[in-house]
Amino acid sequence: MGDVERERLSRSAADVERLGRLLGDPELEWLLARVRRRLELGQPLEGSVTLADASAAQRQAVQRLLGRRPRAGRALSVSLRALDELVRRSRACPDGLAAAVVALTGPVVVRAEASAAEQLAWERAFAPLDELVGRRVEAGAEGCEELASWLAWLRGSGVVKRLQPDPAETRTLLERLAMVLAALPADGEPLGRFAARLAGGAHALDDGEPLATLALGAARALAGRSSIGLQAAGPDESPAESRREAWAAAGLLCDELSSVVLTLGLPGEEETGSGRILQVARGTGQPVWLTLRQLVRDPPGWAAASDGSLAGQTVHICENPVIVALAADRFGAGCPPLVCTSGQPGAATMLLLRALVAAGARLAHHGDFDWGGVRIGNVLHARLPLVPWQFDTEAYIRAADSVTSPQPLIGVPVPASWDPRLGETMRRAGRRIEEELVLEELLADLTA
Repeated sequence: MGDVERERLSRSAADVERLGRLLGDPELEWLLARVRRRLELGQPLEGSVTLADASAAQRQAVQRLLGRRPRAGRALSVSLRALDELVRRSRACPDGLAAAVVALTGPVVVRAEASAAEQLAWERAFAPLDELVGRRVEAGAEGCEELASWLAWLRGSGVVKRLQPDPAETRTLLERLAMVLAALPADGEPLGRFAARLAGGAHALDDGEPLATLALGAARALAGRSSIGLQAAGPDESPAESRREAWAAAGLLCDELSSVVLTLGLPGEEETGSGRILQVARGTGQPVWLTLRQLVRDPPGWAAASDGSLAGQTVHICENPVIVALAADRFGAGCPPLVCTSGQPGAATMLLLRALVAAGARLAHHGDFDWGGVRIGNVLHARLPLVPWQFDTEAYIRAADSVTSPQPLIGVPVPASWDPRLGETMRRAGRRIEEELVLEELLADLTA
């Protein structure tokens, strides 16, 4: 059914009252429904429609309508040509059966045409993203392949339709998303100010907003190969820290002063402010906290350092700040590089560890021998290239045998991804071994 035909039907001079008397019998509802379905499918009103198991009342209604008794049997058939002629002769609707059904049941939308129109609307909605990704791919921009893969996933996942079912509204949403992505990576700009400038409001990129949901996935894709292990939060991770980390990887700061990481003995260089801070702290043997703001706006230039100060060097990772404090007391300016996660690693910690890997460092991790420590280890091993540091089955057995008053191991057991035997060994032994209880072994290993 084309536009001209739909316009003609909508203007049909049907007498609705007379049509109601002619076709409005409740026992004829099935007949109107069958005709309407043909119109919706774009099929011609030819041939017959059949009701397989008609009631006596339905057969009588057709008999009154057509003026003749239906054929014997349970099936009831009505010729659409005959019905069309009847409607025209009755003068209730001179334009025929199709116009009569529209007059009685409302406008008809042809499904194939509606589907094609909707598909076109969605294609137009995605056009801003298609253009942006096309330009990045053509220019060979960093992360362009990952961004193209993300866009292909976005099209097929149905996420956009769930966030915004109306393609016209989606067009506006994706136009803003394209503007956001075109400005990434940013240069350490606060997230709220960036959102106000490019996304239509200071809170447009807040957690839970449709634009933020889409932009976070795109930011992770844009980071591409340059950001090791940058993905959505897993079951043992903080969603808020994961979002903060993703924004930071794209150069946007969210709570940039509350996310910090504790370090000791990391080398520094003169070219950046954070590098000079690390240089002074290392020379004096003092621990130093680095903020997410510093790591994004003024990151240490290890990867570009001419002396390759971190290439091939081991950076040890611990879970508890007391290890850092005691290492500083023991070794001072001679302490090997040490990073503390302070429990579950936050955005600043993950950003720093990824930068260390990019600079060629080798990461070795230790944590508490309890189920929380194992979960933290699983997060780090899933996202970074790590080796265990005195944090495997043999180390646990040695510690359990040597500690005089261990605490009971409580909580839900979890397997250690880096050592399949560790979780079961801990469960059987039932002893919790905190890092402080193996402090001497860790400090001795640092000097080795």
